[in-house]
Amino acid sequence: MKDLFESVKINNLDIKNAFVRSATWENLTEDGYINEKLLKIYEELAEGEIGLILTGYANIVKEEQPNAGMFGIYDDSFIDGYKQLTEVVHKYNSKIFLQVAYGGTKTTYNLGERIIFAPSDIPERGTGTQGKTMTKKEIDYIVEAFGESARRAKEANFDGIEIHGAHTYLIGQFLSPYYNKREDEYGGSLENRMRFLIEVYQSMRNKVGKEYPIIVKLTASEFFDGGLTFEETKRICKKMEEIGIDGIEISGNIHGKGESLIGKEFDGFILKNEGYFSEYAKEIAKICQIPIITVGGIKTFEGAQEIIDNSEISMIGISRPLLAEPKLIKKWKNGNREKVKCIRCSKCRNKDGNYCIFK
Repeated sequence: MKDLFESVKINNLDIKNAFVRSATWENLTEDGYINEKLLKIYEELAEGEIGLILTGYANIVKEEQPNAGMFGIYDDSFIDGYKQLTEVVHKYNSKIFLQVAYGGTKTTYNLGERIIFAPSDIPERGTGTQGKTMTKKEIDYIVEAFGESARRAKEANFDGIEIHGAHTYLIGQFLSPYYNKREDEYGGSLENRMRFLIEVYQSMRNKVGKEYPIIVKLTASEFFDGGLTFEETKRICKKMEEIGIDGIEISGNIHGKGESLIGKEFDGFILKNEGYFSEYAKEIAKICQIPIITVGGIKTFEGAQEIIDNSEISMIGISRPLLAEPKLIKKWKNGNREKVKCIRCSKCRNKDGNYCIFK
């Protein structure tokens, strides 16, 4: 039996256990900056013995904010506030990565007030929002913005950074044959569709050096005909490992539909009740030697233990249960296996912030 409380290494960074607080949107900042309420939330998570905290994602350019209450990282004015955040987390020997993204058309926020970039003029399936097909100059602008976000994260003493390349955000759309209908060097073959992600990674790596951890969050499959397939995702993972990515988080694109898809088969694998995408992550862990994180529907210590024991997966990502019980990992470490409070009701998204209404 593997020990979930043994340390895990990402690049040269030692993380004290295998538990990850997967990126969670708090919706508790009006201007993108850290405030006392957010500092308290992150301190409680770190005090609760989480090995690695992934922040809710930060927008990399000022004009692109896909939701209210998002973190920002689009200029240097954010650095000092984030230094307060990382200092609070480091007091408890937890590590923290900043997650960054360009959200793109997966939004209904402030439409008509801004230009939203997309690889092609294909509306996002869930929101119906259609973006502007990017020019090469606009691609270069966003690639550079990702690079600068990594520089700022390092200067703010984040232990690493995560690129959000999943969930039909901009990078995920470039990877998808459904959303990417380009006929230039960024479209067509998978090699071309990967080009944007690779350029984003290389821009970031050039800013922070080889020793700074950079990981990426990817969609296992888009779970619909014509979308990104798991076979393609495996090839993307191998390519990212080849060029130097330090870890991969395997997620999905089933926001709000997880319960309805449990037990259904996609790309040869069945979505599980606990660990929706763990079967996909297990396959990635077989072919990649870097740490693989699985996330989605994991809510019991026994479920996490089963996944880690029966695969080469390195880390377990948890989100909603930690809204209900920020110190859940500490409880598990102390041997308490009572039923978690989270009932997966998805009522944690509220107008005045995202939090467990039963806490």
